[in-house]
Amino acid sequence: MAPKHNNQVFDSHFHKDWQRYVKTWFNQAGKKKRRRTKRLEKAKAIAPRPVAGLLRPVVHCQTIRYNARVRAGRGFTLDELKAAGINKKQARSIGIAVDHRRKNRSQEGLQANVLRLKEYRSRLILFPRKASAPKKGDSTQAEIDVATQLTGPLLPIKQVLSDTTARVISDDEKKQSAFQTMRMYRANAKLVGMREKRAKEAAEDDGLGVKGKKKK
Repeated sequence: MAPKHNNQVFDSHFHKDWQRYVKTWFNQAGKKKRRRTKRLEKAKAIAPRPVAGLLRPVVHCQTIRYNARVRAGRGFTLDELKAAGINKKQARSIGIAVDHRRKNRSQEGLQANVLRLKEYRSRLILFPRKASAPKKGDSTQAEIDVATQLTGPLLPIKQVLSDTTARVISDDEKKQSAFQTMRMYRANAKLVGMREKRAKEAAEDDGLGVKGKKKK
């Protein structure tokens, strides 16, 4: 802002010590090479297991905004492993993540992860602990000879898009009220205990032959 009247022109210095705020990134190429070297070392150390690590389940994201999307979860539930016919102690040893805390909230999610486990088990080439004494469930020598390490994603998760089209609202849908339906279900869930208690007391009173008091 210029000064008013016959006054001295400002000589402000607002760019002092700018060298303190300059950040360089000269090690960018070196860091990139180091990350690549570490990835190769890790892949070599865990070979012939997949580079992506353990198999993860398909779960839905949280909140009403993102719950239509699916992502990789922490581990499979015990019910999913049981339905797929895999022992929970054996699952971790063959590259399957297990989460005993997670619960299945829907039958669709349970079936999706069971199919995921079965597909992984069908593609799995299981090396025997001792080549001279293979156990039941181990792969044959011909399968072991052609086995290669998987470098890409392990059974990549695909987003399920709902194919919906615009349509005319029917007369029955116009008569129904979503608010009233939700309110009724909420009230029934809230009063279920009280109604059971009253029904039980009424049944006991009828069995004893107790008559109710007359109102004045």
